[in-house]
Amino acid sequence: MGTRDSMAYSTLSIWCNAKIPAEAKVSLRAGIGENRIIFADETTSAAPVGANTVAILGALPADADIAFGQPDPVEVMRSERLRWVHLNSAGYTRYDRDDLRTKFYKRGAVLTNSSNVYSEPAAQHLLAMMLTLARQLPHSFENQRSGHIWSFHDIRSRARLLNSQTVLLLGFGHIARRLSELLAPLGMNVVVVRQRVRGDEPARVFTEAEIEDVLPSADHVVNILPSSPATTNFLNAKRLSLMKHGAILYNIGRGTTVDQKMVMERLQSGHLVAAYLDVTDPEPLPPEHPLWETPNCYITPHIAGGHSNEMERLATHFLDNFRRFTQGEPLLNRVL
Repeated sequence: MGTRDSMAYSTLSIWCNAKIPAEAKVSLRAGIGENRIIFADETTSAAPVGANTVAILGALPADADIAFGQPDPVEVMRSERLRWVHLNSAGYTRYDRDDLRTKFYKRGAVLTNSSNVYSEPAAQHLLAMMLTLARQLPHSFENQRSGHIWSFHDIRSRARLLNSQTVLLLGFGHIARRLSELLAPLGMNVVVVRQRVRGDEPARVFTEAEIEDVLPSADHVVNILPSSPATTNFLNAKRLSLMKHGAILYNIGRGTTVDQKMVMERLQSGHLVAAYLDVTDPEPLPPEHPLWETPNCYITPHIAGGHSNEMERLATHFLDNFRRFTQGEPLLNRVL
C-alpha cells in the first residue's frame, strides 16, 4: 500500500543520486509539480554500488522525504524523515537486511525497485539467446568469420525446435513471468522452482526442496535468482551434475548463485551443450578468466536489462509511483 505519511508535508523533498541524463531530469522536474527534487552533485565522482549499477556519491540530505536511485543503506536507516526509497535497479541486495527491514517497518517507510522497467528487456534477452542457440546461429557466424565455410549439412542437422522442450525457471518474479508469456506461443513446457508457491503461477510450480527432482527433466535451466546468503552457490556441483545431458544453462540472476568452476567442467565434458552467462563472479570478468575460453560458453556483460530508452522509462516508472505515493495508493514493485 501507499503511505499516509506522504501527506504530512506540504512540499515533498526528493533526493536523486541516480545518473540521470538531462532529458530525463526535465521529465522528472515536470512530473513532480510543486515538489522539490535535488540531484546529487554531478561534479562528485560516480562509483559502482552494486552489480553494474552506478550512482553519484553524496550524503542523503536530512530533509529528504523520498530517495530515488541507490542511497546508502546506513544513511537510509539513520534518516528519521525518509518515507520512501525507490531504487533505479531491479536488484536490492544491499537493502535486504534485517536491521533495515526493522527500521522501515517501525516508521512505516516503503522500499520499491524498478522491476517493471527491466522485466521486458531481460525476458527478451533470454528469449533471444534461446532462439539463437536453438537455430545454431553462433556456429554459422563463427564459420563466416573463420573461413567462409558453408557447413550446410552439419549445422542444419543440429538446429532444433523449442516446441515441447522443458524450460525450468529458477525464481518467478517479473522477469520470469514475462519470459513465460513470451514462451507460450512456442508450446514449451514451463516449470518453475520458487521459494514460496503462491498458486497463481501459470505453470507447474515446485518448491526449492524439490529442485533435484525436476532438474533432470529440463532442456533449459534459466537462473534468475538474486544474490543473497540463501542463493549463494544455489546451482552447486551436485545440482549441476543432475542436469540433463545436452541441457543449456542460462544465468541472468547473479554470478554468485552458480558454481562457475563446475559449469566450465560440464561444458568441457559435453554434459552441458551450452551456457549463456549475462552475469559472472566477479564482475567485470577479468580478461584472463578461463570462462572466456570455455567451449560453448556465451558471455554478455550484464546487459540483459539494458535498452536505449532505459533512463526515460526509469523516470516514467518513478513518476507513476510518485503519483501513487502522493495519493495514498499501492506502490508498484514494492519490496518492503
